[in-house]
Formats: sequence, C-alpha cells, structure tokens
Amino acid sequence: MGKLSHPRLLIIGASGFLGQHIARRAASAFDVFEADLVAPSGARGLAVDITSPASVGSAFERAAPDVAILLAALSDIDDCERKPELAEAVNVRGAELVAEACLRAGSRLVYTSSAAVFDGTRHGYSETDGPTPVSVYGRSKAAAEAAILRILPPALIIRLALVIGFAEGSGTNAMLNKFAARLRAGESVSLPDYEYRNPIDAGTLSSFLMELLNRSAGGIFHIGAAETISRFDLGVRLAGRMGFPQHLVRPQTEPLPGRAPRGPDHFLLTAKVRAVCRTRVPTCNEIIERAIHGTPQGNS
Repeated sequence: MGKLSHPRLLIIGASGFLGQHIARRAASAFDVFEADLVAPSGARGLAVDITSPASVGSAFERAAPDVAILLAALSDIDDCERKPELAEAVNVRGAELVAEACLRAGSRLVYTSSAAVFDGTRHGYSETDGPTPVSVYGRSKAAAEAAILRILPPALIIRLALVIGFAEGSGTNAMLNKFAARLRAGESVSLPDYEYRNPIDAGTLSSFLMELLNRSAGGIFHIGAAETISRFDLGVRLAGRMGFPQHLVRPQTEPLPGRAPRGPDHFLLTAKVRAVCRTRVPTCNEIIERAIHGTPQGNS
C-alpha cells in the first residue's frame, strides 16, 4: 500500500457521483481510502456494506481513518417509498453503524443529508428548524441525523437540496450525464415547474466540505445556492448553456401517479456556512457554469 503521509480519509459511497468529486478534491490533503459495495479499483479500494456490522468494522480496521465521509444511502426517493424496510436498514441503521465505528476508532464523521427532512411548504429553512419530512426517504434521513448526533455529537452533517455536475466516471446517478445524453439523442425531458431547490455543484460543495473539515466544524450546515430555481427553469438554463435546444425541456405541471411526495420549496438558508467559511455561496447561474465546465473553486 505504501507509506502514508497525510491524515486518512475514508469515503463510504466513493463510487458515486459525489464520492468521485470529493475523492479527487481531497487527494492533496488526505490519504484517501475509497469504499463501496463493490470495492473501487486500487490498493486503497475497500468493499463495505453499511448494513453489516462486520463489514463496517473490517473497513474501519483496514483504513483506520482520521475522517470518514458517509455518502452511501438508498437515495432514490420513489424506491424508498416502495421499500421502507430497506430505507430503514440502509439509511438509518447503516448510518448508526458507521457512527458507532467512528466512535470506537476516534474518527471524525461527515454525513450528507437532505433538504427532504423538511416539508417544503414555506420559503427558507435554517439549521435550527425541526424536521418535517413528508416521504419515507425524508424520514429516514431525519432519523439518521438524530442517531448520528446522539452517538457522535461532534459529527458534521451537511444538508443538500440538489447536487449537480457531471460524474468523473461511469455507473453513477449523476443528473447531468443522463440529462445531456437524452438531449443529445433529441429526446424531450419533462421537469417539474412547481418544485424549487437551491442547487449546488459538486466542485463547490467539495470546496465547502474541505474548508469545514479544516476548521474542525461540527453540527448541521446547509449548503446550496444563494437563491432558488425551479427544476424546470434549471433544466432550461442547463440545456441552453450546453448548446442543446431549450424547447426539448418541457414543464411538468403536476406530480406523476405513484411518485413519492416531494416538498414544493426546499430552500436551505446558508447564513451559517457563510459565517464560517471563506468559500463564497454562489448564485444559480454560477453553479450552472461550474457544473458544466468544472470551474476550479477558490475562496473568492
């Protein structure tokens, strides 16, 4: 494996879209161990099933992390609604097992949560607002937050409304890869014009994350754009900036049958992270540019 010269970072869910970005961004400051259900390639790739105490314990024994980032989750909201027991096992019990492993190992824990812990019936939620989830997914993330803070009070929890960008590799659920592929094929894409989010691009999110780690921050932080945008308008702007016909993006005016409930307005207020970090909270237009072009982030 070779001699390690930096603090050890274990990314659980490293093969996903966000995990790929964080691993690349963290490589200069950490010796990064990447873990997923199927072990990523390389000497520091580990297989881990967060629903298995033995598997989690083995991964922590091998990586001996100073910091663990838990990204792994059952994140398909509709799938969670259909499989509530699985959502409980992965999103809640899995988070508990990782938090317990961090406690035993003396590791810091970063957990990525969701704006879905709120019902989205008003404009603007701060970190001090109590969860009001309307979906199985939202309830599982709220329960995981509570469990983590009970087990490991110094943990860092980051809530996100929507993360966009292109994946570093294949096989992920990255929105832009799928979106661009459909538009390139001349297919239309329908997006809700009644669901508002304040998105963040993966690169800027990674910059915030690294800065929060450097500042030894703990507790809950909201990270997102300075303002909200509807999913439909976001799609129109993304299509235009990528050079695709904007008319291919069509408004979806009402929920589809069988779809899990979503909050109409998930605006995560960012005053807390603004007060702690030098990294600037960007506008939606800036996030669109960064998501498409991968603009490097500084502390401007």
